[in-house]
Amino acid sequence: MTRLLIHVEGQTEESFVNVILRDHLINTGYDSVGARIVGNARLRRSRGGIRPWPPVKRDIINHLRNDLGCIATTMVDFYGLPQEGDGAWPGRAEATVGGVLEKAANVESALLESVSEEMGSRFDSRRFVPFVVMHEFEGLLFSDCAAFGHGIGRGDLEQEFARIRQVFETPEDINDSPDSAPSKRVERLVPGYEKPLLGTLAVLEIGLTRIRAECPHFASWLTRLEALVT
Repeated sequence: MTRLLIHVEGQTEESFVNVILRDHLINTGYDSVGARIVGNARLRRSRGGIRPWPPVKRDIINHLRNDLGCIATTMVDFYGLPQEGDGAWPGRAEATVGGVLEKAANVESALLESVSEEMGSRFDSRRFVPFVVMHEFEGLLFSDCAAFGHGIGRGDLEQEFARIRQVFETPEDINDSPDSAPSKRVERLVPGYEKPLLGTLAVLEIGLTRIRAECPHFASWLTRLEALVT
């Protein structure tokens, strides 16, 4: 049996796993696919926003040690990952230059190294597949601007979304400054944007196939997960 646990950042990503990814990955061969809010899912008031790396790492390691039949992965936004102090995520402070794939690789390789060191020399590193969303979950929604607008009941915003998308090579390139991160752009067009609800409605309309076709880093992660059981 092969079980997959996806350590996610918040309720939006949790819904994405439960509504979109779970059935797809089970169809590729996983016996179960679940999502867990990083840090401590039982602290419901903590949901939303990324936690410091040490408690997230502890959560991942506890699961890997307690369930030897599982594969663990992450789905957290690159934008907003702590870069300084005791809570910094490995590799994030160094991932300030270069392209999307280079930045993602810096963080993901550092996360794998951090977990592997803690697990010890006998750890099969294939059991942990770190993934950071570039640059933010909302970036994925620009994979299909028409479907994005219709999914959230704002078909009138299709052209506005398209104008944002056309500036960048891929949706994952939409950048991560406090003024221009994907969510900030969306919030300016959709006052009161409710990420968990509207984000889920949008991805249901867009579909996994379209996101995968438009977002190469996301597609690479999904292909790696599929390859572990096929």
